Amino acid sequence: MRVSQVLNRAGSYIRSAPGTYVWLAILFVTTVALHHMSPDFEEDFLRQRSTNIHELSDNPVRVLITSAMWIDGGFWLPYAALFTVFHAQAERWLGTLRWLAVAVAAHVMATLISEGALLGAIRRGAAPHSAVDTLDIGVSYALAGVMGVLTYRVAAPWRYLYLAVILVVYGLPLLTSRAFTDVGHFISILVGLGCYPLVRGRGKAWNPKETLAALRG
Repeated sequence: MRVSQVLNRAGSYIRSAPGTYVWLAILFVTTVALHHMSPDFEEDFLRQRSTNIHELSDNPVRVLITSAMWIDGGFWLPYAALFTVFHAQAERWLGTLRWLAVAVAAHVMATLISEGALLGAIRRGAAPHSAVDTLDIGVSYALAGVMGVLTYRVAAPWRYLYLAVILVVYGLPLLTSRAFTDVGHFISILVGLGCYPLVRGRGKAWNPKETLAALRG
């Protein structure tokens, strides 16, 4: 296959999921910006855009938006791969508005529920009061929610294997560490599964067996 054909196919794929790749482009810019910040400035900067209890109490809408525009850790390429595998597939399948509805619902609900659980722990004395300023940014809740809704994209019986894998991946940390972010990720999966009404009428489910047969000719 010629380079021009590869580029044309890549461009076509990107255009078919505009929301995914606009978001990814924003994350690239903000990640580059983080690499030009000093460690102390970066921590304060991100904390002001974090969905921690303190910021949610003062500026809930602002931080719910801004927290999804930064990556904690500064590694963009893994997210480029994950966005392509999961977000782009969901957007191509559901359409931009429905995909965005799933991502936003997972991000918002998982954030509020997990931070609410952390607040309860603080009030019970199970977590220090300083946890109200815990750094909590990133796109992982939205990603987990989209992974959840993609369960309906896979045909049975493969669907149940896919569901089992994501439940294990996100459920085991919840059982072992019980950190508030683990709660958030598991909630995100449940939110994605709860978005079943959005997938109705979106076409035939993907069957891996049929894809393998087609590749073999």
